[in-house]
Amino acid sequence: MSPSKLLACSGAALILSSCGMSNPFFVKSPLDFEAPQFDKIKIEHYKPAFLRGIKEAKADIDAIVANPEEPTFKNTIEALEYSGELLGRVSNIFYSVKEANDSKELQALARELSPLMTEYSMYVSLNEGLFERVKAVYQKKDRLGLDKEQSRLLDKTYKGFVRGGALLQGSEKEEYSRISEQLSLATLEFGKNVLDATNAYTLNITDEKDLAGLPEYAVSQAAETAKEKGHQGWTFDLSAPSYGAFLRFADNRELRRQIYMAYNTRAVDTNSEVCRKIAQLRLRKANLLGFDCYADYVLDERMAKGTPNVLSFINELMEPSLPAARRDVQAVTDYARANGFGESELQPWDFSYWSEKLCKEKYSISDEILKPYFQLDNCIDAVFGLATRLYGITFEQRTDLPVYHKDVKVYDVKDSDGSHLALFYCDFFPRESKRAGAWMTSFRETLVRNGVEQRPFVTIVTNFSKPSGDTPALLTHDELTTFLHEFGHSLHGMLAKGRYSSMTGTSVNHDFVELPSQIMENWAFEPEYLNGFARHYRTGQTIPAELIEKIVAAQNYNAGYAQVRQLHFGTLDMAWHTLKSIPETSTVEFEHNVLEPFKVLPIADGSCISTTITHLFSGGYAAGYYSYKWAEVLAADAFSLFQEKGIFNREVSDSFRQNVLSKGSSEDEAVLYRNFRGHDPEPKALLVKLGIIEK
Repeated sequence: MSPSKLLACSGAALILSSCGMSNPFFVKSPLDFEAPQFDKIKIEHYKPAFLRGIKEAKADIDAIVANPEEPTFKNTIEALEYSGELLGRVSNIFYSVKEANDSKELQALARELSPLMTEYSMYVSLNEGLFERVKAVYQKKDRLGLDKEQSRLLDKTYKGFVRGGALLQGSEKEEYSRISEQLSLATLEFGKNVLDATNAYTLNITDEKDLAGLPEYAVSQAAETAKEKGHQGWTFDLSAPSYGAFLRFADNRELRRQIYMAYNTRAVDTNSEVCRKIAQLRLRKANLLGFDCYADYVLDERMAKGTPNVLSFINELMEPSLPAARRDVQAVTDYARANGFGESELQPWDFSYWSEKLCKEKYSISDEILKPYFQLDNCIDAVFGLATRLYGITFEQRTDLPVYHKDVKVYDVKDSDGSHLALFYCDFFPRESKRAGAWMTSFRETLVRNGVEQRPFVTIVTNFSKPSGDTPALLTHDELTTFLHEFGHSLHGMLAKGRYSSMTGTSVNHDFVELPSQIMENWAFEPEYLNGFARHYRTGQTIPAELIEKIVAAQNYNAGYAQVRQLHFGTLDMAWHTLKSIPETSTVEFEHNVLEPFKVLPIADGSCISTTITHLFSGGYAAGYYSYKWAEVLAADAFSLFQEKGIFNREVSDSFRQNVLSKGSSEDEAVLYRNFRGHDPEPKALLVKLGIIEK
């Protein structure tokens, strides 16, 4: 074993298979496209790979700094962009797998690695010698003859150093480093606490009468869950399919209250102080960098161009949406009272239940009616087929390539000329080791180095209802919409072009990244699309035209309520991240005070969004949750062109691919949008689409 390998093993008595050449991270994958060797990667391989990766990445940085030649774009900016290949490879795989297939061992390793990764990040961002070379190139950028992509990389690199503390001096630089490490650990702790709290709760039912109102698919799935957990009867948990179905259909109001409170008080005891700690650290970080609050720091580089613009944007949507939401709630309340609820105020655990009943009566539509037409396998073919019609790409399942969990499927994605575009990994079903929600990420990004193009490995992760007994996996219409949403992100990654991975695919501003995903949701409401694949899984009957008409008619059912709910998250996000000091009130109190003026239902005592919303406190959406609505505005305006020209129009889709999906962040995102649409969008487009205001 060489000295370098001994160093990579960090002095531990690790076996040769963990640190030597049998470590799958230390050798070029022999699989097609150099696909990850998930069948060979074991937990003991990660730490040695991280340690060696950090060592090699630091050596790359040291070589740039020690270069005796004058700093140039190639020997400094590009060299930095391409540095740390091994570290990037192992990081992408480790953190992606951890989110989808977590374990106590991975959690412990993540905590152990966190200070090492933060220290490496600081080694780069606070490296004075490296920054001097970057600055030297930046100061002569107008004389370098760079193309647009190169110029954009130079700007982003220089500003990244400044935003990363490169201009700080002495004790402030040391403090910035400490804050970064503490933030890394605190966000990991937050996510762990949410996952633990989610997994800790089950509602076990042994009396069949307590299942009244629940559709057969929910009961069947609960029986499967009980069996898996060794329970008698039926078990419901806090995964989206289970929790959502119970709130919407269960007649037993007290049990609805119990599961609602379990979900909405998750991690209150463990994360209340973690929220405050993260907010305090972020505020101090922003202050060190010369900003009054963390939102100012984040939004300085976003499409929205500043905190006042975001607050104005949220208010511009909230003002007409709040009365609409209150009308939605009143309509549901009136219906509930007319059908035996009584005169008391509707509570949060009542709204979904009575809303579902009103929707069914008003539109004769429900998940129970629709699910049989949306068999997952058919939906997969339909979603992939939509990409074929729009972009000419095809998907071939590869059962010979290994995956990180038996539920995962992998596909070779090919362009219209048959060339390889990407590997696409799909992980659809919930499990205790997977966090809630749905997301897209990548095991490898697009880049071009030394004239050789590296194509991406993209993954989509969801928590769709599992097959149960002899019933295949069936999606709700909402789940189909979620599938299309995440697939839109995936297309952004799979169709990416460009030399630099930091600017390809989804590496764009957060208030632009949701455009490719949200525009895809529109097809879930297009009759011409739904007619092509929605068939009853038992009879094979095509979905009746009247059901599609009802889906379309119900599209804006409770749109005001849904809009305000999303704006609540954005408002809460901005409230936390525009703080100039951390209030004395508790996290629960702070949240309730923020949302009180905008509430449309009573706020349950002890409930708390903040302690569970991983997007804000352990994800990348701090001071950025507004971007979902921002992108909805973009998507509403962009899809109107498809509606005008045809929802499968290749001229429009080719333009969207060329100007948006393939471009990454190679140009300013506002410019990319204008190149596609020909004008800037306005919030009115979304309000009109949702039926909140008229044209």
